[in-house]
Amino acid sequence: MQKPRILVIDDEEDMLENYARILSRMGYECLTQKNGSIAIDMIDSYGPDVILSDLRMPDMEGLDILDRLKKIHPDIPFIIVTAYGDIPTAVESVKRGAFDFITKPFSSEQLKITLERALKYKGLTDENRKLKEQLGSCFNLEIIGKSHVIREVIEVVNRVAITDANILLTGESGTGKEMVARIIHSKSPRSKGPFIPVDCAALPENLLESELFGYEKGAFTGAHTMRKGLIESANEGTLFLDEIGEMPLGLQAKLLRTLQDRMVRRLGSNRFTPVDIRIIAATNRDLKKAVQEGIFRNDLYYRLNVIHINIPPLRERREDIPLLVLHFLKKFNNLHKKKVISISPEAMSVIEDYPWPGNVRELQNVIERAVIMSDSERIELKDLPNGLIVRDVESSGFQVLNPTVNSIPYKEAKEIWLATFEKNYLLSLFENTSFNISRAAEIAGINRKTIHRLIKRYNLDIKRLR
Repeated sequence: MQKPRILVIDDEEDMLENYARILSRMGYECLTQKNGSIAIDMIDSYGPDVILSDLRMPDMEGLDILDRLKKIHPDIPFIIVTAYGDIPTAVESVKRGAFDFITKPFSSEQLKITLERALKYKGLTDENRKLKEQLGSCFNLEIIGKSHVIREVIEVVNRVAITDANILLTGESGTGKEMVARIIHSKSPRSKGPFIPVDCAALPENLLESELFGYEKGAFTGAHTMRKGLIESANEGTLFLDEIGEMPLGLQAKLLRTLQDRMVRRLGSNRFTPVDIRIIAATNRDLKKAVQEGIFRNDLYYRLNVIHINIPPLRERREDIPLLVLHFLKKFNNLHKKKVISISPEAMSVIEDYPWPGNVRELQNVIERAVIMSDSERIELKDLPNGLIVRDVESSGFQVLNPTVNSIPYKEAKEIWLATFEKNYLLSLFENTSFNISRAAEIAGINRKTIHRLIKRYNLDIKRLR
C-alpha cells in the first residue's frame, strides 16, 4: 500500500530536515522544497496528498502559493504553518481555501492529528469525485431493477433530485440508502458542490458535535487549532446524515437551529457562519415511534421529512436479483481482472431463493467472493458460500440450498450445518438489533466476547453490512 505523500515547503533547511525525519517516523512519504515556485511545478509529477507550507518565505509567501494551488489543484488539502503573531493572516488563509493552519512551536502529535484530518478530507473528496465519474449521467446504471417497487423509487428520486428539499431515506441495513443519497446529489443543481457523509452512530456525542460544527482553538483540551466542521464543509453541497435516529437529543436541538437559521457556530466561538446546504438523512429505525418515545425531536423529524423515500428490502424485489447479479459480475470482473461472464442455473436458483437479510450489500459481497473464487468463466454452486440457506416456514427447519453437503462425510457436513446456522443466526440477530452488539448478546443469551469471536470466525464485516 502506497504511503501518503506530504509535500513540505519551507525556506529553512533545518526545518525541512526536521519535517523529513518526523514525517518518515509517522509512516509518510515526504518531499521537501525551499522554493515555492519550484514546489508548485513539482505537484503534477509528485502527486502529493497534502501540502504543508510555511507562511513567511522570501521568494513566495504561503498565501501566494495557496492562491495558485487552488486554481490548478483545488482538491489537495493545504496546511499553513505560522508563528503565533501571524494567526490573523492564518485565519485569512482558511477563508481563502486552506484546509487548516498550525502554529509554531507545535508538537509531533499536533502535526500528526492535523495531517490525519487532512488525509481523511482528501479521501472523502477523492471518493466523491470517483463516484461522480462512475455515476455519470445515467441513473439506472447504479439503481438496478425492473420491479414495480424499485421503479417507484427511481421515479421519485428523479422528481425530487432537481429540487432543494430535505429528504429522509428509510429502509433496512444494506438496501443502498447512501447510494441513493449520492445519486440524488449527482442529479441536483448542487452536484458541483461537495457530498459530505456523516455516520451519526459511529462517534460519541462530544466527538460528533465537534465533527459536525467544528471548533475554535482552545475550545476544549486537544483543540490546538481552529477546525471547520462537516456542516461548513458541505456548503453549497449536500450533507448526508446516516443513522440520524442515533443522534443524541442535545445535538438534535443544535442541528435543528442550524437548519432553521442556515447558520453554524463552531464550538468555542460566538460568531455565526452562514451555510447553504441540503440535508439528506437516512435511518433504519422507525422515527415516528422514536418521536413518540421521546428520543427524537418531533420538530426535527418534520424538518428532515419533507420528502420521504423508502428503499425496499431485496426480498420484496426478487425479480431484480438476476439484474443485480449481472451488474455485480461486470463490476467485480473489472475490479479483480477476471473473466467470469455467467452464472449456472443452479447457482442462480440458490441466489434467488435466499432471503438476503443483508439486502443488496450482502448480495454484492457474495458475488464478489464468487468471482474471486471462480476458476472458470461461470459461477457454479461450489463458488457460493455454504451459508446460503433459507428458513422453511412450514417445517420450521432449515433447508440447505447448497446441495454439495449431501455428498460429503457426516462430520464435515455437520460442521457446515453448524457454521451455516451460526452465521445466519448472527446476521438475523444483527438485523433485528440494528447491529447493536450488546443487545444482540443479551437476546442470544451469550456474552459480548462470544459475539466478537463469532464475528471474527466468519469474517463478518459489520461496518459494510450496516
